[in-house]
Amino acid sequence: ALPYAYDALEPYIDARTMEIHYDRHHRAYFNNFVNAIKGTELENTPIEKIFAGISKSGDAVRNNGGGYYNHVIFWDNLGKGSSGPSRELSEALAKEFGSFDKFKEAFSNAAKTRFGSGWAWLVMTPEKKLVVGSTPNQDNPLMDVSPLKGTPLLTIDVWEHAYYLKYQNRRPDYVEAFWNVVN
Repeated sequence: ALPYAYDALEPYIDARTMEIHYDRHHRAYFNNFVNAIKGTELENTPIEKIFAGISKSGDAVRNNGGGYYNHVIFWDNLGKGSSGPSRELSEALAKEFGSFDKFKEAFSNAAKTRFGSGWAWLVMTPEKKLVVGSTPNQDNPLMDVSPLKGTPLLTIDVWEHAYYLKYQNRRPDYVEAFWNVVN
């Protein structure tokens, strides 16, 4: 279930967008993913393991599995009244990027400049380094096809369905508004 009401992120993300985004887009990815793996060896496989070998799966598993999983992280990253990163995360971001503001700039730039649809990410690499990057479509940093590798920590959905009703073609405005609702 969505961990808050559709209108909880107003005025930054409107209730109608949240309703359509969650009830139609996310639910469709989930249902289509479940149907794509039903009756296969993937049905009881952890999703992270599926992603590690996604190049061996069909487009239905890759696109719908990614769409489902990426959205779960996105919903969990959102909330109203954020007080900013924890002390530990703030220190790690400052160490890696120079400051929280420089991290925010790098992350926002990855989101704003993702050509077409996709996601921007903060990930921890296997070497325990924090990096920012983006992936196209429904790919994510756990997939063997992704050049960006690591454990997802923060993401923003930059598919138009995430912002078009309120922001139309103004993705940069949506990305800036996102920072008001990061959990």
